Amino acid sequence: MSAITAWPFAGLAQTASKVYRIGILSTDGPADAKSIFDAMLHALASHGYTPDRNIALEIRASGIHTEQLPELAKDLVASNVDVILTFSFPAAMAAKDATTTIPIVSTEAGGDPVATGLVKSLSRPGGNVTGVSDMAIELAPKRLELIKDMVPSVRTVAMLWNARDLGMTLRYQGAADAARAIGARVQALAVREPDDFDEAFASMVRDPPDAILLVSDALTRLNRRRVYEFAEKHRLPATYERANYVREGGLSSYSPDLDEIYDRATSLIDRIFKGANPADLPFEQPTRFHLSINLKTAKSLGITVPASVVARADEVIE
Repeated sequence: MSAITAWPFAGLAQTASKVYRIGILSTDGPADAKSIFDAMLHALASHGYTPDRNIALEIRASGIHTEQLPELAKDLVASNVDVILTFSFPAAMAAKDATTTIPIVSTEAGGDPVATGLVKSLSRPGGNVTGVSDMAIELAPKRLELIKDMVPSVRTVAMLWNARDLGMTLRYQGAADAARAIGARVQALAVREPDDFDEAFASMVRDPPDAILLVSDALTRLNRRRVYEFAEKHRLPATYERANYVREGGLSSYSPDLDEIYDRATSLIDRIFKGANPADLPFEQPTRFHLSINLKTAKSLGITVPASVVARADEVIE
C-alpha cells in the first residue's frame, strides 16, 4: 500500500434532499481497511445511511506511514466533509489537530481517550471529538488471566507494541501493570518499524518468555503473521486483542464486540447529523465482549485448554 491512499466514493442520491459527507481516516492496510469499511457500511445502513442514497464517503488511509496522517486529515478538512470517522489514536489526533469545527467520531482510540488528551472527559468530551473506546487497558487483565487459566506456569510475558504510538504505549503500560499484578515478569519489546520485529524475536530467543501479548495497531497487525509463526515455532502461548487473530492461527483473544462499537459509532454520527454537538455526546464504552480460543493452535503448542475456559468462549476454533 502506498503511503497515501485516497478512495473517494461519490454515491450521490438522486432523490435525497441531503447527502452527508463522511470522511474516514485510517491507518489500516488494504485487507484490514476493507474489513473495517465493510463493517462500517453495514452499521451505517442499519441507521438508514447508504452511499447510493444519502451519504458520500471520502476515505484516506496511511497504512503504517502514520507521518502522513496530518496531510491526509487536512485533505479531508479541505474536502468539506460533515464528520470525520477514525479508527486509531494517531488518526484521531491528526484529525483533531486539523480541525476544531468538523465533528470527529473516534473508535479504538488507544484505550483511554482521556489519558491520551483526545477528550477532556468521557462524560463531557468538550471540543469536537467523541466516539467509542475499545477499553484495551481495562481488558488487559482479562487477556492475561485467560493465558494463566490455560498455562498456570506462566511467569514471564513478552509484550510487543508500537512505541511510536502514545495510545499503544499506554495500552502496553496497562497490560504490564496487569501482568505484574498477577506476579508475572514483563519482557518489554518495543517496535517502531517492521525491521524491529527481528530484534524482538531475537530477544525472546535469548531470554525465552512463557507467553506473548501483542498490542494491536497498524504496525503490529501488518506483522502479525510473523508473530504467529514465531509463537508456533517456539511453542509459546500468545494472546491478542482481536478475534480475527485467533481465526488466523493465534491462540486466544478477549476483545470488545466490534459490531457493537461500529454500531454505536454510527449512532453517534446519526445524532451529529441530526444536530447534536459532539462536545456534549459522552465518549461511550462497549458493553459486549468476545472470547475466542483456537483449540487447533493449543494442540500444536501442547496445551490442554481447560473445559471451563472452552465453556466461557464465544468462539471455539477446532
